[in-house]
Amino acid sequence: MVEERNKTLEEKILKKTPTGIKGLDDITYGGLPKGRPTLIAGSAGSGKTLISMEFLVKGAREYGEPGVFMAFEETEEELVKNFASLGFDLDSLEAENKLAVDYVHIDKSEYEETGDYDLEGLFIRLGLAIDSIGAKRVALDTLEVLFSGFKSEAILRSELRRLFRWLKDKGVTAIVTGERGEASLTRYGLEEYVADCVILLDNRMEEQIATRRLRIIKYRGSRHGTNEYPFLIEEDGISVLPITSLGLEHDVSSERVSTGIERLDTMLGGRGYYRGSSILISGTAGTGKTSFAAQFVKAACERGERCLYFAFEESPDQIIRNMRSIGIDLQPYIDAGLMQINATRPMAYGLEMHLIGMRRLIDRFEPEIVILDPISNLTNVGTQIDVRATLTKLIDYLKSNTITAVCTSLVEEESIEGIGANAQGVSSIIDTWINLRFFEHNGERNRGISVIKSRGMGHSNQIREYLLTDHGIEIQDVYLGPSGNLLMGSARAAQEEKEMAEAIAESQRVERKKRELETRLRALDAQIAALNSEFETQKEELDLLITEDEFKAGALEKSKNRMALMRKADEPE
Repeated sequence: MVEERNKTLEEKILKKTPTGIKGLDDITYGGLPKGRPTLIAGSAGSGKTLISMEFLVKGAREYGEPGVFMAFEETEEELVKNFASLGFDLDSLEAENKLAVDYVHIDKSEYEETGDYDLEGLFIRLGLAIDSIGAKRVALDTLEVLFSGFKSEAILRSELRRLFRWLKDKGVTAIVTGERGEASLTRYGLEEYVADCVILLDNRMEEQIATRRLRIIKYRGSRHGTNEYPFLIEEDGISVLPITSLGLEHDVSSERVSTGIERLDTMLGGRGYYRGSSILISGTAGTGKTSFAAQFVKAACERGERCLYFAFEESPDQIIRNMRSIGIDLQPYIDAGLMQINATRPMAYGLEMHLIGMRRLIDRFEPEIVILDPISNLTNVGTQIDVRATLTKLIDYLKSNTITAVCTSLVEEESIEGIGANAQGVSSIIDTWINLRFFEHNGERNRGISVIKSRGMGHSNQIREYLLTDHGIEIQDVYLGPSGNLLMGSARAAQEEKEMAEAIAESQRVERKKRELETRLRALDAQIAALNSEFETQKEELDLLITEDEFKAGALEKSKNRMALMRKADEPE
């Protein structure tokens, strides 16, 4: 019984038709309501016709569902030319019976309205087009033209209501476009008739920057994204950024990747960054933020990894030329297809358009490394809060694909701790934060590096001097002065010379002491040898005396015995 009840419930769930449009199927959780009409409303230039045609083209190409496009405004020839620029070959689709384009000409000046009328002729014409190719999808663009041709709105509204019911009875998934109204969603209130799914397109200007957005006003019988979603019209169609699909469920990697600078790897626990992590390199102008990013790119490309470099300040040629001055030649990696530089002025688009464009390029190039240089320039087109929100969305997307992200940030003014406010604004979404700064002493400006934080790994707490040389970045040894302060530049060189002189003097002192001890040891050895010789001589004399004494004692005893025998005083033994 439970299985039957679940099966019955599943049969009642609203079926959906995937649009094939990137991102739109994500925020609609599968597509548009199958077998029902959907209203797409928007002002002129918002993309209504494009989204309708792409719905049909993607349906024919990717899902094997033929479609009918009925236009009331543009001719078939105009539509073919307009969509050819997006790579949509309408003629070939029509030749394959996968698409039918029908233009219905309506001109108020050419009609004389007498008596009642209906749209039966439109039903017949649309029905023939659907049946001729077995269409599963239909687009009507735009119905406001019908209203403009006739005076009796009451009759036309009644006929439109019948049209939408007729589309449902035919079982086709339809898109109906309408012009944005002032008092209502559409100019003539079409949302009253197409109430299952309503999508609003918007093309607004903010601070002289155009931004397209999409919002699902309603979707009966289905959950859906409720926010405004930026979308982009590019050379191959529409791309919607599904913000709600981004979250914190991504997997993490324990693999480490080298920074390209051996001593920086050492400062990061000896092995570099975590793969798929986010890295921030902050610093004032001239500290070498781009150089650190380029050094990382070089190391990654040498490992055979693909790198996508987003530049918001310099052109690709300028970056390549500048990096050659420190011994980093990026051109071979670009020629080999391992690296791509995309340079865009921040003011060219709004933040959301930048976000969509970057994500689109990431999807195409499929990099392992992404560089954003510098993210601080994005504040030119949005507040720090807006930039933070944009970067959060992008970094979440990169992490979900285990792509390592390196962001550079220009610090305009440093605080007492040497950390800029611009960098602090995004630091919470960053895994590893490296700070570069200048140190002024003795009339010099020297560069220093420190690791502010690095999640999940032990890291150095020292400030180290680094040099931009003609063969890359070199991180120097730590030199402390008598009072424990860090020495850099000429002060460090003087300290090095002093330590070297002290080392030489100490070495010479030790050598002298060594020679003195060796001389004394040799003298002692000679004394020991002489004493040993005297000892042997004295011992020989002693042994000789003992022998002579023993001999004399023996001879004396023998003499006594002979004398006794001669005198016969005792019996011989």
